[in-house]
Amino acid sequence: MIRRSKLEDADAIYVLYAETAAVPGGLARCRDEITPTYIRTFLSRCIADGLSLVAVDDGGRVVGEVHASRCGLRVFGHVLTDLTISVHPACQSHGWGRQLFGRFIGVVTEEMPEIRRIELSARESNTRAIRFYTSLGFVPEGRLKGRVCGVGGRYEDDILMGWLRTPVSRP
Repeated sequence: MIRRSKLEDADAIYVLYAETAAVPGGLARCRDEITPTYIRTFLSRCIADGLSLVAVDDGGRVVGEVHASRCGLRVFGHVLTDLTISVHPACQSHGWGRQLFGRFIGVVTEEMPEIRRIELSARESNTRAIRFYTSLGFVPEGRLKGRVCGVGGRYEDDILMGWLRTPVSRP
């Protein structure tokens, strides 16, 4: 089941993020950067001014989460940015990420007509994620050279990607 996140999900999302971040390269944040405060902060922001969804398995465990929010400036009010997705390592490659993302884009398309753009970034070595995002309609738009200090201390580029709502035909 995929549904909108609630503040009551914070503890379960914390466990999910901690377990995903424990895998090198699993998230941009390292395990010690995943804190209850970090989770509650992004969750509160996304519930108030963005979108957060959780994937829950048959046993009621949160196995995935995706979120993005507005940055707070009116000029960017049509943009959801800083998108992050986390799928539990044991549940990866089983379709949870595709379902979460599909529902995320569906909610934006159906319920958030003011949102015209979704932004995310992926480290260049994460070619699997870049292919995945491209398959969902995201387009590589830029490259920030040496922005990410990756696994093992190697600096690599951050690939900026964007999804644009299909323009509405005008008379």
